Amino acid sequence: MTDAAELLTRTKELLAAHPPATTDRTDFLKARFDAGLAWVHYPKGLGGLGAPRTLQAVVDAELTAAGAPDNDPRRIGIGLGMAAPTILKYGSEEVKQRFLRPLWVGEEVWCQLFSEPGAGSDLAALGTRAVKDGDDWIVNGQKVWTSSAHVARWAILIARTDPDLPKHRGITYFICDMSDPGVEVRPLRQITGEAEFNEVFLTDVRIPDAHRLGEIGEGWKVAQTTLMNERVSIGGSRIPREGGMIGPIAQTWRERHELRTHDLHQRLLTLWVEAEVARLAGERLRQQLAAGQPGPEGSGMKLAFARLNQEISGLEVELLGEEGLLYEDWTMRRPELVDFTGRDAGYRYLRSKGNSIEGGTSEVLLNIVAERVLGLPSEPRNDKDVAWKDLTR
Repeated sequence: MTDAAELLTRTKELLAAHPPATTDRTDFLKARFDAGLAWVHYPKGLGGLGAPRTLQAVVDAELTAAGAPDNDPRRIGIGLGMAAPTILKYGSEEVKQRFLRPLWVGEEVWCQLFSEPGAGSDLAALGTRAVKDGDDWIVNGQKVWTSSAHVARWAILIARTDPDLPKHRGITYFICDMSDPGVEVRPLRQITGEAEFNEVFLTDVRIPDAHRLGEIGEGWKVAQTTLMNERVSIGGSRIPREGGMIGPIAQTWRERHELRTHDLHQRLLTLWVEAEVARLAGERLRQQLAAGQPGPEGSGMKLAFARLNQEISGLEVELLGEEGLLYEDWTMRRPELVDFTGRDAGYRYLRSKGNSIEGGTSEVLLNIVAERVLGLPSEPRNDKDVAWKDLTR
């Protein structure tokens, strides 16, 4: 098995052969992928070396010290955190070879076509249809709340392929070409003034069967891999102490003595401690992931992430008083990446409202934690064995 010393040697060899100061950024990233140093726990030939996941830090530290470029993970987070692990687990060898390298390098941005106007929290109720036509599938329907659809080249998509089966069993998982002429992307302007999200209309979109992930009708099982990784990537990302929402308010507290009150001090201390606990819990979760697949713990981390962001940003606005009511700019933008903490306090306050909706609503995640972590009885469901076509909608 590859160890830390070998990884360090390979990293130094990469830097010697492709000096960051004189090598084109994309060329360097391609060389890093081909050397197996992109995600070291992936198999050889797919950007990895089959090494323990924990050893990625050895590579990253050496490359950072040498000034090597990264792949702008915030811009391609959906591809890295959700599409890639699903492709790795369920994709054919041809699919893995075709998609993983340009995905990691950042040449192709991905989005997620899951939620629908009538199937958000109850995702399995989705109605987008995929009908087999020779070696292809013809897809018709509508998706919503799709981050980065306006810049994406590819999408992970779930669609109903058998309406005669119960809702969880008649779904199939595909890779969708966002450049297909039947794909229409419309912006959804948010409370921040921006349009990170989109609604996507699919009209006779043709997807080759070779771009199906998993077996026909087993899309819900495949989607669970995506969703578990999504919640880990949102709620369990690695941040330094005082990273995320707690950083700006802590800095304001230190620099603006005139804003301080005893009550605000006590509330800030409580949230600071909770943010640090969540950060350390995220570190523990990542160590658990190094030994296997993400579990329902990611849902708990995402819950904590949403609650803390909303409480911290609310306290920040209150701390700033009249200044907290100001807003930098309402200009309509269609950003290429999702920024939970950027811009001013007003932006952070408004943007955090979406944290308890995106990536699984807090209400649904509470059910997951209750049932899968605490072992509590599941809620009564009278539609589990009813054919999708017979459900009341």
